[in-house]
Amino acid sequence: MLEQLKKIFTGNEDEIPVNTHTKPDISREKSAALYEKSKKYFPGGVNSPVRAFKSVYGTPLFIQKGDGCFIWDADDNQFIDFCASWGPLILGHNHAKIREKVAEVMQNGMSFGAPTALENELAELIIKNNRFVEKIRFTSSGTEAVMSAIRLARGYTGRDKIVKFEGCYHGHSDSLLVKAGSGLVTFGETSSAGVPKAFAEETIVIGLNDKTALTQVFEQFKDQIAAVIIEGIPANNGLLIQDKEYIEFLREICSTNGTLLIFDEVITGFRVGFEGAAAYYGITPDIVTYGKIIGGGLPVGMYGASAEIMGHISPDGGVYQAGTLSGNPVAMAAGIATLTELSKSGFYKDLNAKAQEFVESIQRFASARNYKFKVFTVGSVFWFAFIDKDKIQTAEDIDPASMEKFKVLHRELLNRGVYLGPSGYEVGFVSAAHSKIELEKAKRAIFEALDVVFAK
Repeated sequence: MLEQLKKIFTGNEDEIPVNTHTKPDISREKSAALYEKSKKYFPGGVNSPVRAFKSVYGTPLFIQKGDGCFIWDADDNQFIDFCASWGPLILGHNHAKIREKVAEVMQNGMSFGAPTALENELAELIIKNNRFVEKIRFTSSGTEAVMSAIRLARGYTGRDKIVKFEGCYHGHSDSLLVKAGSGLVTFGETSSAGVPKAFAEETIVIGLNDKTALTQVFEQFKDQIAAVIIEGIPANNGLLIQDKEYIEFLREICSTNGTLLIFDEVITGFRVGFEGAAAYYGITPDIVTYGKIIGGGLPVGMYGASAEIMGHISPDGGVYQAGTLSGNPVAMAAGIATLTELSKSGFYKDLNAKAQEFVESIQRFASARNYKFKVFTVGSVFWFAFIDKDKIQTAEDIDPASMEKFKVLHRELLNRGVYLGPSGYEVGFVSAAHSKIELEKAKRAIFEALDVVFAK
């Protein structure tokens, strides 16, 4: 084992001996019992579908603790966590400065349904460091932020139709739950029951990276399209990194047709960089949405735009949007502590370099073995794909059959103490809390797990 670690540190992944031994399954006795009990209370035993572990082996793990880059389940199994509460825990679990700030604020109460100075403080921190928004509105979730951005776009333009892209996920509001990514595709579905046909007809869905289709849509529905919405970097159905040229084309065609461009940065915002994918591409969206990362992982969201566009939101304008718990002081406190750390000089340079070294090492190992396996990455986000293409930019490029290999990988990694989200369509995240030592341990586990996957 020591020799293997030395080879990993020196970059000689191709010299690591093949290890095709499966690991015994971890104990899930307590988690399994909790799951059986939870099925009495919740549909499928969960409060969000992908948590049900339907696309991987075994019953869901019930998590009881998180600290740094680690989580522990109800059976006291310890894991190096790359799910990070689906991305927002960029500083890791239970970060001391977040915990202390939240505890300080909670001494004065936890909910008022009224303005607090904390809202001003977090808003100022965001706006001063983000050139793409002049005014913002806090919400209680990313779904709510996107839903509100769509309503704003319709109210601002006086148009009804929305264009979205197949494989992109924008939360579970009716008008956007059409050919979505993320949890729906995990269950082999593209749309949800319960979405009225009339709603779906106002949402035009086209493939990513297809200029011709986008041009035809604008020709067919000229003067009817309120907004085009895209994930800043699509990361809910694999990591589908778009070429800058395509995003520039998207910006141009929207501007030409008086249509608003919405960047859904619930995943990429403050994760790829403080200004997210907008800065990554150097493109100015008309409206941008963010999620839980601005609340340190607590339930919160936000949308923002120019002062002129945001002036259409009630009470200044006629587009109504409200939230009893919007700007909740506990979430604001966690957000202030989190974004203060992210705004420090060198934070993203160090984090992204660490993540890049991690994924490059895994790719070198897989390439040396001639495995049909690619690691796609941007910033501190990564995605494991069982494919031999160097570029994947559309949902159609993903072979559903490859998810069988992910199932094996997921089980082998859990048995080796590494936690990924329970779906091969989901991305993983490196946090500031992942030390080099823990990343080396995780790489060793991934190498062994890949050997097992490709030995079958």
